[in-house]
Amino acid sequence: MSEVVIKVENLSKQYRLGEVGTGTLKDDFKRWRYRMMGKEDPFLKIGEVNDRTSKSTLDYVWALRDINFEVKKGEVLGIIGRNGAGKSTLLKILSRTTGPTIGSLKMKGRIASLLEVGTGFHGELSGRENIFLNGAIMGMSKAEVRNKFDEIVAFAGVEKYIDTPVKRYSSGMYVRLAFGVAAHLDPDILIIDEVLAVGDVEFQKKAISKIQNVSKGEGKTVLFVSHNMSSIRNLCSTGILLDNGTIIFSGSSSDTVSKYIQLNTTVTNSNLDTRVDREGSGELRFTKVRLLNTAGIESDIFTQGEDVTVELEYEVLDPDFNFSGGHFSVNLFDTQDNHLFCHQSSLDGSSLSNEKIVNNKKVCFVLKGFPFKAGEYKLSCDLVNSGLYVDALENIISFNIIEGNIYKHIRPISAGMVAVQGDWLI
Repeated sequence: MSEVVIKVENLSKQYRLGEVGTGTLKDDFKRWRYRMMGKEDPFLKIGEVNDRTSKSTLDYVWALRDINFEVKKGEVLGIIGRNGAGKSTLLKILSRTTGPTIGSLKMKGRIASLLEVGTGFHGELSGRENIFLNGAIMGMSKAEVRNKFDEIVAFAGVEKYIDTPVKRYSSGMYVRLAFGVAAHLDPDILIIDEVLAVGDVEFQKKAISKIQNVSKGEGKTVLFVSHNMSSIRNLCSTGILLDNGTIIFSGSSSDTVSKYIQLNTTVTNSNLDTRVDREGSGELRFTKVRLLNTAGIESDIFTQGEDVTVELEYEVLDPDFNFSGGHFSVNLFDTQDNHLFCHQSSLDGSSLSNEKIVNNKKVCFVLKGFPFKAGEYKLSCDLVNSGLYVDALENIISFNIIEGNIYKHIRPISAGMVAVQGDWLI
């Protein structure tokens, strides 16, 4: 059985809201004087609020409450949740930069953390000096850091600026060097908070490859926080979902992401019966639209490469009308109103008849393996007969697509608008 390297039991963190005393009479007087002069409080601090949707009436708030989990050696744990759910607070406690209010935390091994861009860096020191400084903080000897120095600099790509103070680095250079230090100085536990959100595509590929090598190749433990669900699915073996400071789900990374998407799904008003902006002769009219995922659950969030089912309900106002020869259409648009495709029921050989139309009262279109890049999209629908609209509605529903790995590659390709399927013969 794998060795447990992180064990968290009944961990809770409480913060005080509002103005907190500075701790000295001198600084309290300075704060009062600045306020009297109409200046900003020099000691202003903002506490993390647990539930961002409601205003607290208390002086204290629990940012984390009764957190329990274990992480085994070599495991990559993904931690996800909405902003304010407690992810960063949890990582700060695990990184020993702050302590829990209640509970216990047991960790085995050397810890390296990258919680923010350039965590632990001193702006006045050069890149070279910061590498050795971080190594010393982790308890490494100068010789150990020197052995890894060239590898870190090559990874960060800052050879030309290695003796320049890091305060003059761009944010991309800063995070590349910070990640290089955290990942290469032989940590037993690597803690990463949203580092892949900064930097170019080349850096992201190198960072992902390094995380995989650290966990699988070297048997190190990684805790990874990201809002990129594709990265969580591809990199992590397990996951936990935080909401308002508590763990509401834990399991495989795929199941955790699915639960997150399910909880954050907001089904829009799908009732089309009240729409007055429709066009057509009116013998039939659409009354409701639903979007279903591969599990048959109504949703407005889907993963790139996933099947999306568009379910259209309608009512027939004139059952004697001749619908044969007509066709249903579904049209997809992006947020800039670019028309991405039109798919008609006649394209797959389906033919309409009065019996089908009158009896079914519903038509479905399955969009196979959604091929477009992550973003927001909207649908329009219509029924055409003899070249004329019977009923047509624009913007009947909108939905979001998040990144998903539809290739065998390590991550989805972000270039271009469409992710096409194909085979290479090499």
